[in-house]
Amino acid sequence: MAALATAADFRSDRSSDSRPAYCPPDVEQLGRATWTFLHTTAAYYPDRPTSWQRANMLNLLHSLPVLYPCSHCASHLGETLRINPPDVSGRVALSRWLCERHNEVNERLGKDKFNCAKTDERWKDGPSDGSCD
Repeated sequence: MAALATAADFRSDRSSDSRPAYCPPDVEQLGRATWTFLHTTAAYYPDRPTSWQRANMLNLLHSLPVLYPCSHCASHLGETLRINPPDVSGRVALSRWLCERHNEVNERLGKDKFNCAKTDERWKDGPSDGSCD
């Protein structure tokens, strides 16, 4: 099976929005969906996880470099996990760890960094104005 993307394909000038909805996700769509899943999972992770919950979160994160369809992304994540192991001690720590890793990717891609103090607002509670209720 061919990888979803290679390092040469990683940055595309083509807009993902120009593809028909029935096409398989490109690397940008997959990345956005994966970050959404991971950040939302962290936002609802327990403040005091059991050892079973901590082990399962670590299993989820450590499975990504093995299973992720973008070989370049998977390889980079594997190296990131080795250098900076996930903090699964609780919801706040995990959300912070993910935000910092996401910001590292954003920086590499020339994108704006996200304010990690706003992870709950973005991924769990929504803005205080109630616009997402």
